[in-house]
Amino acid sequence: MQLSHYLWNEDLKEMLESNKESLKLEAMKRIVGLIAKGKNASELFPAVVKNVANKNIELKKLVYVYLVRYAEEQQDLALLSISTFQRALKDPNQFIRASALRVLSSIRVPIIVPIMMVAIKEAAADLSPYVRKTSAHAIQKLYSLDPDQKEQLIEVIEKLLKDKSTLVAGSVVMAFEDVCPDRIDLIHKNYRKLCNLLVDVEEWGQVVIISMLTRYARTQFVSPWKEGAMFDENNDKAFYESDSEEKKDPTEDKPYIMDPDHRLLLRNTKPLLQSRNTAVVMSVAQLYWHLAPKHEVSAVTKSLVRLLRSHREVQYIVLQNIATMSIQRKGMFEPSMKSFYVRSTDATHIKTLKLEILTNLANEANISTILREFQTYVKSQDKAFAAATIQAIGRCATNISEVADTCLNGLVLLLSNRDETVVAESVVVIKKLLQTQPTQHSEIIKHMAKLFDNITVPMARASILWLMGEYCEKVPKIAPDVLRKMAKSFTVEEDIVKLQIVNLAAKLYLTNSKQTKLLTQYILNLGKYDQNYDIRDRTRFIRQLIVPSEKSGALNKYARRILLAPKPAPLLESAFKDRDRYQLGTLSHSLNTKASGYQELPDWPAVAPDQSVRNVEIIEPVKEWAPSLGKAKKPKSGDKFYSDEEDEKEEEGSDSSGSEDSSSSSSSGSSEESGSESEEESSGTSEKTSSDSGKSSTGSEGSSSDSVQNKKKKKTKKVVKKKSKPAAADSDSDENGNGPVASSSSSSAESSSGSETDSEGDSDSDSPAAQKKKNNVKSKPKVEVKSKKEVSLLDLDDFSPAPQSNTPKSAVLSSSLLSDLEGLSLSNVSPTIQVTTPSFGPMKTHELLHHMTGKGLSAKYHFPRQPCLYQPSMVGVQVILTNSSDHTLEEIHVGERNPASLNIHCFNTIERLEPEASVTVSMGIDFSDSTQAANFQLCTKEDGFSVSIQPAVGELLMPSTMTEQDFSKEQGKLLGMNEISETITMATANTSSQAISKQVLSVANLGVVSSSQSNFHRFAGRTVSSGDLVLVSLEVKESCSALLTINTEKSVMASMLLRDLKQALAQA
Repeated sequence: MQLSHYLWNEDLKEMLESNKESLKLEAMKRIVGLIAKGKNASELFPAVVKNVANKNIELKKLVYVYLVRYAEEQQDLALLSISTFQRALKDPNQFIRASALRVLSSIRVPIIVPIMMVAIKEAAADLSPYVRKTSAHAIQKLYSLDPDQKEQLIEVIEKLLKDKSTLVAGSVVMAFEDVCPDRIDLIHKNYRKLCNLLVDVEEWGQVVIISMLTRYARTQFVSPWKEGAMFDENNDKAFYESDSEEKKDPTEDKPYIMDPDHRLLLRNTKPLLQSRNTAVVMSVAQLYWHLAPKHEVSAVTKSLVRLLRSHREVQYIVLQNIATMSIQRKGMFEPSMKSFYVRSTDATHIKTLKLEILTNLANEANISTILREFQTYVKSQDKAFAAATIQAIGRCATNISEVADTCLNGLVLLLSNRDETVVAESVVVIKKLLQTQPTQHSEIIKHMAKLFDNITVPMARASILWLMGEYCEKVPKIAPDVLRKMAKSFTVEEDIVKLQIVNLAAKLYLTNSKQTKLLTQYILNLGKYDQNYDIRDRTRFIRQLIVPSEKSGALNKYARRILLAPKPAPLLESAFKDRDRYQLGTLSHSLNTKASGYQELPDWPAVAPDQSVRNVEIIEPVKEWAPSLGKAKKPKSGDKFYSDEEDEKEEEGSDSSGSEDSSSSSSSGSSEESGSESEEESSGTSEKTSSDSGKSSTGSEGSSSDSVQNKKKKKTKKVVKKKSKPAAADSDSDENGNGPVASSSSSSAESSSGSETDSEGDSDSDSPAAQKKKNNVKSKPKVEVKSKKEVSLLDLDDFSPAPQSNTPKSAVLSSSLLSDLEGLSLSNVSPTIQVTTPSFGPMKTHELLHHMTGKGLSAKYHFPRQPCLYQPSMVGVQVILTNSSDHTLEEIHVGERNPASLNIHCFNTIERLEPEASVTVSMGIDFSDSTQAANFQLCTKEDGFSVSIQPAVGELLMPSTMTEQDFSKEQGKLLGMNEISETITMATANTSSQAISKQVLSVANLGVVSSSQSNFHRFAGRTVSSGDLVLVSLEVKESCSALLTINTEKSVMASMLLRDLKQALAQA
């Protein structure tokens, strides 16, 4: 083999020394091919280096490729060719110049440092961007060879940073990061240029630049997160104050206004989320996570989920980062939850990460779905994954108390699984859960004791023994018997089990010495002579502690308090809880330990440094930016529209400059959507307005006037859809009526929020009338999906044309009433339910607003248990409004909702309510099968009052009829974690069939299922929002006890319903 290799090299040497160019070229191609395959071709160095001065460009390129590879190993021979490389630096061919510099920088000999420095400086001024790029690469090599050259190299970096070529940008930033990452002053003047070039830089350059700009932004801009909470009140004040009032105290806290340069970075990186390179997408995602306002971070969600279709190596890194994000902001990834469902083809480490994310995303609304998914995972053939699933179920039970019982019951069922790993993990998790559920110990511990002989995994056996000892007083008959069995097998048990046997013996000695004294002494004697010194030490310690003797001293008195002290429940936490201390997307984050070369992400500055350092003298518009913002109304929409530096300002100007532009843009829905991205982002920057502006910011949440705007939006939507002409007429008359009120000076913040409205593509902007509203600033507030502003009380004038708008609205309802009723299939509703309300006493009425709080307006509400006419998924609510004051109340309506996405069908505005008068109105609320309160504002013309409607779990159901056979069939489908049961004690008065039905139906809106057995009572219903079946069965036993069982996929609802029914049946 060596001989053939030698002959092969000899042939190549002869070819290289021949006079024919073609033979030399062929030889070099073969040599480069050998290098590519990983073969050693260093012996040919002398023969190759002779051809370095060859005139043939193709051959010269190949020689340089070879020399770059071996120059460091054969330094002496390479040094002989220095003069050739220096001449090549002047070659007319840019590739030869670049290759010569690359070879020169690869010769790592300190003596040629001055030559390299001169070559780098000349190349940095080269006309070819490719050569300049190579000089940036050479800077890093020279710095690692001789760090003393740092100052001169920084000068070259400073020069190259000013380069406008996209080819150079990535390489010079890489050199900057390597040589002087702390010299951010070099970046100031080039910041905007780098942001604008970013899209056109090559992919790996983009990754480096984004990483550098992330650190830069954290040192130059203030946090967009910290002041969101105080935004609303400041905004309100700013809206009403005059210029003079505001100028009095410039030191007052102001709402957060994003730096235009901060916005520039976010806007220019957003398109890169569509990049084909996963590293670029990940870089942008971490930039948004660390720099963007919290409500904008969700922009990266879809891009990260898209990466999950890539290779498993990419999936692993992306899932790690999503796992960290999902701990802090569940809402980001909740809509994409199905993307994290485990596939059978996934590797174990991918499955485990997806499991982690699903557990982080679990909440009351989706826990039923997640637990169903987990039930499947437990049956997996991958034992490590099945064990991880059981731990995940334990974490869900800890985090969401409503499903703790369901999870515990499910884990107990797993104890009879054939697989030892599953059983062992279940025991360990049950042990942790029982510490958090102190009421349910005895039954489960008894069950575990029966299975004890079949469990062989040491950790599981030890956990059961620990539970026996900890709660030995709850199982006084079983614990001594288990100790007796353990005494027999003590010598053959694992060490971890032996330690727990000693603990169990000690605890039983203290609580039940009569039965266990001799057993304990026997076990302590066995432990005394055990081979393991831990067990010998523990035995001696326990003996001195619990058995009174002269030597034991004072400790003996406290033995019970020491051994039987209440233990804190273990915290089941995510493994990714503390990983956010590392920057996302870094090696340190992936390894969860600080890697070599990791740079900490700096904290936000308390006060933003001077932003003028980023101004470049040549760009005039930057200086004019701030003054022009104060007069956003004057510039025409077309002026400088395509200017890069001013597009944020001009978009804002175009929106506020008149209705022509806005109405033309809104005439086609597609144009609105296509422009939404830039408008949405520009609105954040355009908040830097004069003092009479709304001072709104992208970081704020909704203001108190959102309610007014949202209501108007809902009205406009409905009217536009059904009757466009009346809608247009209404808005025209409204505008004319309120014309004199409108202020002539439109605030730029309002126009910016108008652009945001456009970006959302609301249906109300489809009509020209709705567009006109945008110009009338004070009397006609814009309708916003994500409102960022405070609006004055003058905005309530918006409701002056209510009588006109009511007419078409009621017409819409009445025309569709018949079809709605038909869709509800009232004929199928159980007749029992139809008489529920009159049969079982008065309906429960709840106070919504007290007349003292409501300044004379009081409100009460009840659930009529009738199908909601407005939408089948809504729960009907009747509200009784009473005027308890001595003056007329005007324009009573529903205002802002919380959360803003809450789906409420509001009642029509009540124009006047006379003193002592009452009116009953109907509302529809989509509670999404959750008992979370629906918070909204009940507004009059002058005031707004925060109120909330809290539904009982039974009101979220609608009755369903079925036969006894159908009931049993459906019940059979809803077992395991979908079933919850408990033995309850009923009051004597509630044992008759009629009394049971009365109590159950008073709690829940269910239908009675006829039963052939007198001791069985069955009730059926469906959840209003999702239509999931809810089956309730009550088996009456002797002495006023009964087994109450609820079967439904909605685990949280089941546990709450069980609690309410148990309480109702126990009351006389």
